[in-house]
Amino acid sequence: MSLVSANNLAKSFGAQDVFARVSFTIPRQARIALVGPNGSGKTTLLHLIAGWDTPTAGTVHRARGTCMAYLPQQADQFLAEDSSLMQSMQEVFADLLSQAAELESLEAAMAHSHPSEEALQRYGQTLEAFERSGGYTFTHRIERVLVGLGFEQEDFQRRMGELSGGQKTRALLARLLLEEPDVLLLDEPTNHLDLAGTEWLEDYLASCPSATVVVAHDRAFLDSCAEDVWELDWGRLEQYHGNYTSYVAQKAERVARQEDLYERQQAAIGRTEDFIRRNIAGQRSAEAKGRRKRLERLERIEKPRGHRPMGLALNDAHRSGDLVIGLYGLSVGYERGGGGEDLLLSVDELELRRGDLVALLGPNGSGKTSLVRTIVGEIQPLAGRVRIGANVDIGYFAQGHTNLDLEQTVLDTILDASAWGIGHARDFLGRYHFFGDDVFKRVGDLSGGEQARVALAVLILQGANVLILDEPTNHLDIPSQEVLEGSLRDFDGTVLMVTHDRYLIRKLTSAVWALEGGRLHAFIGFEDYRRFRERQSPAPVQHGELNDGRGRPISPRIAAREERKALRRREEQRARRQSELEQRIQELEARQVELEAQVTAASLEGPADQAAARVSELGLEYARIEEELERLLAAWSEVA
Repeated sequence: MSLVSANNLAKSFGAQDVFARVSFTIPRQARIALVGPNGSGKTTLLHLIAGWDTPTAGTVHRARGTCMAYLPQQADQFLAEDSSLMQSMQEVFADLLSQAAELESLEAAMAHSHPSEEALQRYGQTLEAFERSGGYTFTHRIERVLVGLGFEQEDFQRRMGELSGGQKTRALLARLLLEEPDVLLLDEPTNHLDLAGTEWLEDYLASCPSATVVVAHDRAFLDSCAEDVWELDWGRLEQYHGNYTSYVAQKAERVARQEDLYERQQAAIGRTEDFIRRNIAGQRSAEAKGRRKRLERLERIEKPRGHRPMGLALNDAHRSGDLVIGLYGLSVGYERGGGGEDLLLSVDELELRRGDLVALLGPNGSGKTSLVRTIVGEIQPLAGRVRIGANVDIGYFAQGHTNLDLEQTVLDTILDASAWGIGHARDFLGRYHFFGDDVFKRVGDLSGGEQARVALAVLILQGANVLILDEPTNHLDIPSQEVLEGSLRDFDGTVLMVTHDRYLIRKLTSAVWALEGGRLHAFIGFEDYRRFRERQSPAPVQHGELNDGRGRPISPRIAAREERKALRRREEQRARRQSELEQRIQELEARQVELEAQVTAASLEGPADQAAARVSELGLEYARIEEELERLLAAWSEVA
């Protein structure tokens, strides 16, 4: 039974239609990724599912008793400012806290007088219910979730009003995970998570009993968490089975197939129209009129539509010296008022060489942004030095786009960064999807994604040969991320990039610099860094409980990893078989679509007896395919 179903949903804001004729179901324990360009209506659709908004047309049905939970992108207003972080989490377990208070009261009463049989029975029943509901483990659950999402023990008693906006969003996410709702709707849950927090959330969601619908721009996260992908674009919802990588391949095949069918139909229509023009007044006038009627009734195949990609093109970089940036005996931090220092990190010696593309990684709050601000000269080092190499021109993309003037318009920002006139500047902004009156908007009124595009446009105008990028993919939709990825791959300069985007790291980087324990370490790649992290945080060995089959103890973490590997191998075998069946099913379905088009074309061409024979022949093939499809679908159902 589905937890949520929608039929022919439509949503409009004034004259703007966001989407129409959207139908779907959310079954129990679904794992759904909702993707689409910025502005396609993903958040609007989540609002409709959650009941935060009402559709312009259509219906949303929620099964009786279904518990819904929704994580918005900004969560400031959803948690009591005066409550501590721990108190906000404990509110989820109000019933258990009430039972604990009752047990304490009963224990106190029984300690001061001989308890009656009724009191003992009541105490036993309450204790059993308390234990069964997790009364002795819920505090541990809270701590596990908070630590997993990047909070420290000292944060537990901090007031919510003292937390940053990103911390509040993580706190609300923690609370929703603890609630274990039937349906969990997450809008950009990884935006405020570091790499460790994102990986922890992936593992948590994998075992979470809730059905999940996730909007995210982290492709590696979607690969891990999605079993189905919903694409919302051009006002329509298309559904794909598989994770994000599978969706990309399936979509490419679907678009290619539709383009082929469209071209074939257009060619058939062209031939028919030409026949009508040549014969409408001649001896074959009756046949031409018949073809015209059939043509008028023909269901036209829609031409596939795409979006013009963002026009990000990094200029050919002028050559810098071999040494680009050197860090020597460097201490990064801040001086306190009245003396003293707050040291964030230290670097013994590291050098960035010409042509390197290095990812700078580390937990939230470890000092990554402070390090890059020290490199570009915005912060003075506490000790040591930063050496900038010969002929180095640095372009800096700041996290939060702090180098943009929020009071300026988009157009004025580009005019100030260039020597262009208004016409040239507007043409340039069109490459970054700012058209018409968009160029007159205040930068401060733009969305995060729009501000990111402005910051990238300014970066391009600097003509730098060294790029220092602090979280460049935050707020960019996936198509824009792919454009940025391609531009960085083709850039012949040097790049130092703060990012938690594992997809980008694996695709592009030549090395990893990672902040661990207040020190900066260099690694030859992301997998080298992952192995380092595993060595740094081994779980304690439980002797006598877990071993490697030869009597040698192993840690629960390693045992769990090995179990996950075995499960992954079994899943990969099942997935390969399922993929093979799906590919064959898609091929047959594509052939059916082709046959339908051929039947249409055959009915429009040639004498009637020949057309009938051709239609009959195509119909027999269609029936054979239908039989094979039924067999394959039954096999697919068993595997799935």
